[in-house]
Amino acid sequence: MSFNTKILGTGSFLPDKILTNDDIAKRVETNHQWIVERTGIHTRRIADPSKDETPSGMAKMATLRALEAANLTPNDIDLILFSTTIPDQFFPNTACMLQHKLGITNGCPALDINAACTGWMYAVPMADAMIKTGLYKRILVVGSEMTSSFNNWDDRNTCILFGDGCGVAILGRAEAGEESQIFSTVLTADSTKKDHLTLLGGGACKRITHEVLDKGENWVAMNGPEVFKSAVKTMASLSEKVIQDSGKTMNDVDWFIPHQANLRIIEAVGNRFGFPQEKVIVNVDRYANTSSATVPIAMDEYIRSGKIKRGDNLLLAAFGAGLTAGAVFLKY
Repeated sequence: MSFNTKILGTGSFLPDKILTNDDIAKRVETNHQWIVERTGIHTRRIADPSKDETPSGMAKMATLRALEAANLTPNDIDLILFSTTIPDQFFPNTACMLQHKLGITNGCPALDINAACTGWMYAVPMADAMIKTGLYKRILVVGSEMTSSFNNWDDRNTCILFGDGCGVAILGRAEAGEESQIFSTVLTADSTKKDHLTLLGGGACKRITHEVLDKGENWVAMNGPEVFKSAVKTMASLSEKVIQDSGKTMNDVDWFIPHQANLRIIEAVGNRFGFPQEKVIVNVDRYANTSSATVPIAMDEYIRSGKIKRGDNLLLAAFGAGLTAGAVFLKY
């Protein structure tokens, strides 16, 4: 027996601390206008680990909101898929940390996923497949990122881009007669572009040493122009493919939720479709790039505001280091 997949509930969490462009300009040679013209970003949120605003701590707060929205309890979750680029620690994984913080006692499996900014998008088709086949009933899909932990605040080209936050969705079975479903998904990776967005230090190949620190290899590094070009081309092509695979057209899309990396990228992708800007969800101006958390945060905001309603068709697209990319087309 096959089941349709429904988003049962969503939640998000953003730290209280707001870092403005003017704040950054006090540290590096930049200014508010320069940042806005190139990225569309005005502010970003910065986590405070002393308040447990870690990847797992932020995920706990977002998940509790999603559970409330879905009218579920923590022990109703039977699988945790946790996307994070920099985990709480190398092991145990952050999904297990979240299971503990939520007080889940049912022994559900807990798995971390790292596909950088595409991680949450990678997890959705995995959850969809397992729900459709009946393997699991309710899957918590988390995107939680503390990007401030790997951001080089002395590099004006990268420090302006990132922010912290978490977005989650609980996926489960749609009841008989409900329209909610995931129409189609597509995931890709192009490792020929793997060197365009990297964090070299801290892994098995380059553990943290004085030499690694001296070279700055413990910070994120990016070839901005190449990432920009690849992002626009890839998100546009995957969005077109996922719509085509569903047998529908762009006219059937009620809302487009792209990865919130840069306003110029978002606008360029929308322009390729001639897609109405008022149907493109944007919050990069307030939160900057929260990596794999951007899409679920934006989706939760619009659901809670009442703009996204049951029965709406949502097109989701993302890209990240790897270069990974993915798109999902669904009926909420």
